[in-house]
Amino acid sequence: MNPSPLVTLGWREWLALPELGIPRIKAKVDTGARTSALHAFFVEGFRQGGRERVRFGVHPLQQREDEALICVADVLDRRMVTDSGGHRQKRWVIRTRAVLGVLEKDIELTLTARDSMRFRMLLGRTALAGGFLVDSARSYQLGNPGGTP
Repeated sequence: MNPSPLVTLGWREWLALPELGIPRIKAKVDTGARTSALHAFFVEGFRQGGRERVRFGVHPLQQREDEALICVADVLDRRMVTDSGGHRQKRWVIRTRAVLGVLEKDIELTLTARDSMRFRMLLGRTALAGGFLVDSARSYQLGNPGGTP
């Protein structure tokens, strides 16, 4: 039997979003979610140099609001998304680079308030496609990019 060339993730992983200035964020790996989602406590669209952009605030650490980052990204889309509770919401969609361990991948993220959720980020199956397996009995298989918060 040949070893799998796929990288095994746990059900939760640390990752970085360097283009957004987020050195580390804990994400729930969720194969039941099509789209990845990032917690944003405010979101505002604007135009800059003829491009549609979005500015948003992120609290990158779970259960903490004392650290806030303000991020800016190009808008990829505005899309209707159905959450796990069946509620539909139109969300801003961006594309950014995610770093998981030594791996880097461009992923799409929707921006939404996740204050009531345990994780500030959800890593959905579209971002996982073509390179990852998920072992639901494991956690943090790829390390912590920014140290221990």
